[in-house]
Amino acid sequence: MSDCSNDTPTLGASKAATEEVKSNSEESTMAQDSPKNSAAEIPVTSNGEVDDSHEHGFNRDLKRSLPAGLGLSETQITSHGFDSTKEGVIEAGALQGGQRTQTKSGPVVLADEVKNPAMEKLELVRKWSLNTYKCTRQIISEKLGRGSRTVDLELEAQIDILRDNKKKYENILRLAQTLSNQLFQMVHTQRQLGDAFADLSLKSLELHEEFGYNADTQKLLAKNGETLLGAINFFIASVNTLVNKTIEDTLMTVKQYESARIEYDAYRTDLEELNLGPRDANTLPKIEQSQHLFQAHKEKYDKMRNDVSVKLKFLEENKVKVLHNQLVLFHNAIAAYFAGNQKQLEQTLKQFHIKLKTPGVDAPSWLEEQ
Repeated sequence: MSDCSNDTPTLGASKAATEEVKSNSEESTMAQDSPKNSAAEIPVTSNGEVDDSHEHGFNRDLKRSLPAGLGLSETQITSHGFDSTKEGVIEAGALQGGQRTQTKSGPVVLADEVKNPAMEKLELVRKWSLNTYKCTRQIISEKLGRGSRTVDLELEAQIDILRDNKKKYENILRLAQTLSNQLFQMVHTQRQLGDAFADLSLKSLELHEEFGYNADTQKLLAKNGETLLGAINFFIASVNTLVNKTIEDTLMTVKQYESARIEYDAYRTDLEELNLGPRDANTLPKIEQSQHLFQAHKEKYDKMRNDVSVKLKFLEENKVKVLHNQLVLFHNAIAAYFAGNQKQLEQTLKQFHIKLKTPGVDAPSWLEEQ
């Protein structure tokens, strides 16, 4: 009985050893039959846990085999068990100061990005509103006597004289046009009266000579009146060009100058208020921006002031030349007409190259003749 009991453990141990050898043989056979690489091996320790030493070794071999130009300073492969539905994940990142930073993908932003037209229009409206507010505040301050105003005494005096002269020239134009209309009616009446006298001269034998004299006189007056009317209309056209084109163009430049002056004073006042306030990190950028805007409007104001001075100078020279010729024409034509000097009247028109308009024919204007 004792022998049997001693043999039983021996047989059990030998049987267990035989099963272990058989199991190892089957594992080696399965390992040889299934193709694999080093990355698919999952070593297991005696405690049943996954051995990470082989995985770290494979990571080192993979990092050595990668080219240096890829810029991957660290590569980590995380393996999961065969039962997991997840695949292996390779994490790569740039090493900065010994630490790995993970790169993030995103949309590419161009440096010269095209601006939105709607935003540009909104920005223009904002700037216009701000500029209008500043200018309106400056105008109200000047009218109330609270704001300061930049004044060029010499230039302002010349502008006032120009505006006053323009009103006087416009009055002369209205009166000359009235005279022209009345003279036209008189010439038309004289022509009709001459035709009536000529008709009666043919039908009245007793008064043939008397009607004939009056007919000739009225026709001569009508002819001289047409000559005078041509001179007056030429005077009106020249003065109208001077007043409503040349002087008006100069006054438009004056308006631009005044607008530039208001903007200049508005931004000057804004800069003065900022300089009187405290200077800190918040106000210094505003002061710098206000200084930049003030300088820009100052340059614009100086430019417009020079333009107005130049235009006023040339306008004065042109005005004297034009009015001198037109006043001489008007005087000589009126004097010759009422003196009954037909030759002198015709000579006056030839002197100023005035051609009378033939009824029914459109003659070229005096500008085209020039």
